[in-house]
Amino acid sequence: MSRSIGPTLRKYWQTLSRLPGGRWLFSRLLGIVVPYSGTLGATVLTLEPGHCIVTLKERRRVRNHLHSAHAMALANLAEMATGLALLAGLPDGMRAILVGFEIEYRKKSRGRLIAECRSETPTQLRERTVTMTAKIRDAAGDVTAVATARWLVGPERRHAD
Repeated sequence: MSRSIGPTLRKYWQTLSRLPGGRWLFSRLLGIVVPYSGTLGATVLTLEPGHCIVTLKERRRVRNHLHSAHAMALANLAEMATGLALLAGLPDGMRAILVGFEIEYRKKSRGRLIAECRSETPTQLRERTVTMTAKIRDAAGDVTAVATARWLVGPERRHAD
């Protein structure tokens, strides 16, 4: 039995996203599996291979002293968007891990924020680095931050239990 996350993510998303409140439920379950990202309280709006949209309501919990979203909350949101877009497209037998990350903050991020990542997803079972970009926009559609994530993708390694 495979431990690859891609097929599992797609299965749960396809099942839950169709239900009333299903996107919210999927996002909360994701937060249980990935506790650090779960602290954001972000909600996945779109998830398909190579494409993810995640929204975050800027609120006190993620705010900095300038009354805008904290830089690390934005980085977490962007990493979440790139990771989900990539992982949702991985075929069975593949895994990925973040190996590099850069983010450029362009303006204060306030209100409802949307992180979006669109990218090709690897299909060959060979190890390589994949670069993904996420843009974070505010409610006016202005880009407030752009992140570039480098993911090491390759065949799943089997471990003896």
